Amino acid sequence: MYFDIIGEIEEIQTIAVGGRIQDIMRIHKQYGPGRWRKLKGVANVRLQSGRICKAEVHWYEAHGIGKKKMKIKRILD
Repeated sequence: MYFDIIGEIEEIQTIAVGGRIQDIMRIHKQYGPGRWRKLKGVANVRLQSGRICKAEVHWYEAHGIGKKKMKIKRILD
């Protein structure tokens, strides 16, 4: 991960669930079966350069497995 989440993720929304996720087969192979959801939210992040900014982040999540493949989709500042 090339960034750190500072504080909590806000404005969390579900983008897709289960078969609606394009990479669901890869996620099942890599992390195991579960009720996978693709989510997005807004958080303060510290970039590798040390800069702190607000960004939209996306990730996959399943009950009992947790957050996986978190990435910055866009910088909001």
